[in-house]
Amino acid sequence: MDQFDVKLLQALQSDGRLSNFELADIVGLSASQCSRRRAALEDAGAIASYHAHLDREALGLGIVVFVQVTLATHSPDNSRRFLKLIESLEEVQEAYALTGEADYLIKATITDLKALSRLLNEVFLPHDSVAHVRSSIVLDRLKQTSQLPLGHLIPAETRAAEGSRSRRKGSSPRSRRSS
Repeated sequence: MDQFDVKLLQALQSDGRLSNFELADIVGLSASQCSRRRAALEDAGAIASYHAHLDREALGLGIVVFVQVTLATHSPDNSRRFLKLIESLEEVQEAYALTGEADYLIKATITDLKALSRLLNEVFLPHDSVAHVRSSIVLDRLKQTSQLPLGHLIPAETRAAEGSRSRRKGSSPRSRRSS
């Protein structure tokens, strides 16, 4: 992977609908080169999919909740039962196995507090794999991004060269201090 691939990935993370002609302007390659590189990144699995980002609030999903779940017993069979449960719930957006006090952290998006009560009291708590549930409702989202950090993919010498070019374009240290 070279700097052109990284630029292409960065551009597509910002707008997955960019045409190869638009990518060519951003990346500094021809449209056909961008097309070949995009196809290669798709084949390699670096680009997993394209999708529309929906606005949950516009769709009536007013609450985001994080649920910490502790299993009743730690066995492969119990873990499989819990995995089957969360896979069946459309409200569950993300689920993570954790170290620490809780076994799992679940992110769910729901319509209202009544839906949260149903999810906790009628779905999670009665399930035979679950021993303990603790929920936290999101009051305010401070940051949301699906963009991955890609700076580590750019070779160090390229980053250093870009840094020195940007310093040369800017003002000298003396003129910056006096302003």
